[in-house]
Formats: sequence, structure tokens, C-alpha cells
Amino acid sequence: MNTLVRRLSVWVCTVGIVLCSTACRNTAAGLKRDTEDNSKKAAAGAEKAAEKASAATADATQRAAEAAQAGAQTMSVKTALLADKRVTATGINVDTDLATRTVTLKGHVPSEEQKAIAEQIASERSSGYHVRNELTIGN
Repeated sequence: MNTLVRRLSVWVCTVGIVLCSTACRNTAAGLKRDTEDNSKKAAAGAEKAAEKASAATADATQRAAEAAQAGAQTMSVKTALLADKRVTATGINVDTDLATRTVTLKGHVPSEEQKAIAEQIASERSSGYHVRNELTIGN
């Protein structure tokens, strides 16, 4: 009986080892598949995030370029006003709206003549822009 129990125990242990090794192989293969699947998902997520970041950067760059262009237009008009001795330009503010292609003159000048000259200068410097003259007369 003792021999039978030993043989049976050896047989059960052998079957157990075979089952465990098969299960371990299946578990290892499953882990490998899961890792590959998760890597693919992570790569796809990273690609989407990179595309969003790229689009946001392009949008910010476009807005910065537009702001720079509007600023350059404003400076061009303001410089021309300051350079012209017929106009007292220290009281004139120049704003440029690139979206509506409008240059707006605000502030005050001493006379109606200077108001008209300021508008003329702004129009000459703002090719392709509409000039809105909101200057007031007086100090």
C-alpha cells in the first residue's frame, strides 16, 4: 500500500507540475498580449495628445502672428503721425483690429484741421484698412 501511495503521489505531483507549467505559460502569454495591447493603446493615446498639442501650438502661433501684424500696423500709423509736424500726435491713440481690417484713431487734437490731417496720414499708412476717426477737438 505504501508503494501505491507513493506512486499515486508521484503521479499527482507530476500532473500538478504539468498543469502548473501550462497555466504559467498561458499566464505569461496572456501578460505578453496584454502588454502589447496596452502599449498600442498608449501609443495611440500619445499620438492623439501630440496632434492636439500640435494644433494648439499652430493656433497660438497664428494668433501671435496676427497680433504682431496688428501691432506693426499700429506702430506704422503712430510713427507717421509723430513724424508729421502738422499734427500734435501725443494725444492720439492708434488701435488696429486685424479681423475687421480697421485702424481706429482715438484721443484729442487741437483743431478740426489736425483731425483731418491725422485721418489722411492714417489712411495713407493703412493700405487695405478702413480708418475710423474718433478724435475729439480740444485739449
